[in-house]
Amino acid sequence: MQILVVGSGAREHALCWKLSRDPGVRRVVCAPGNDGIGGHFSTIPVDAADPEAVLTLAEQHRIDLTVIGPEAPLAGGIADLFSARGRPIFGPRRRAAQLETSKAFAKDFLQRHRVPTARYRVCGDAESAVRAIRSGEFGDSLVVKADGLAGGKGVVVADTRAEAEAAIQVLMVDRAFGDAGSRIVLEERLYGPEVSFFVIADGEHAVPLVAAQDHKRIFDDDHGPNTGGMGAFAPSPLVDDAMRDRILGEVVRPVLYGLIIEGSPYRGVLYCGLMLTADGPQVIEFN
Repeated sequence: MQILVVGSGAREHALCWKLSRDPGVRRVVCAPGNDGIGGHFSTIPVDAADPEAVLTLAEQHRIDLTVIGPEAPLAGGIADLFSARGRPIFGPRRRAAQLETSKAFAKDFLQRHRVPTARYRVCGDAESAVRAIRSGEFGDSLVVKADGLAGGKGVVVADTRAEAEAAIQVLMVDRAFGDAGSRIVLEERLYGPEVSFFVIADGEHAVPLVAAQDHKRIFDDDHGPNTGGMGAFAPSPLVDDAMRDRILGEVVRPVLYGLIIEGSPYRGVLYCGLMLTADGPQVIEFN
């Protein structure tokens, strides 16, 4: 089997390494890759966000399976295109991928399917967002999220309403992350430890992987703005067998079933960012 891994980061390097160790795999190619990956595997220049270009590459190199790492190709519909052309691909189609690519879509979806998550409001302009903050609907401390993809930096955990309003200025007025801030999600702030829970899904069934703890704040002692990640470790001691089963029952299975009945089965890795609150696990986001 020949496998194409799409992406250019450490995640893709790890995927190449692991996939290459399977006895049924004779070649792993990464596109576009990076210098580190290129020291061990073949790399091919390509615009990963251009589904047609990636499809052409897969056809030219007689790729048996394409594995997508980053979110941008999924948002661009690469899985839809490959599936339409009958080429095997590992990664969700565009609508299912909206769980990650649109915070507003994810929150509305969770509400429709009664999956535990924080109270929220979606705002399409800065004025309505500021009014919602000043109303005190979410208290003095709340969370402000850019709707679209922002490299893990579009979430602000505001300790005061003034900080939340400043985040609206940055996201919606200054457009620090471009169109990702055209809409924002305001959420009540949840309290408890965070865990990252992963499953491999085939559309209906889910196989859980090792849970992790991902630390996003830029400074020590969980201070400062969020980043794309300052470090992580696994397995998480917070997810024992009982908690794993609870997350599968209360979060993962309802999400997969909801996508089935909405006509968008999820195939790929589903990464559930969770807060373990006093009331149980609640979804913060999907990655």
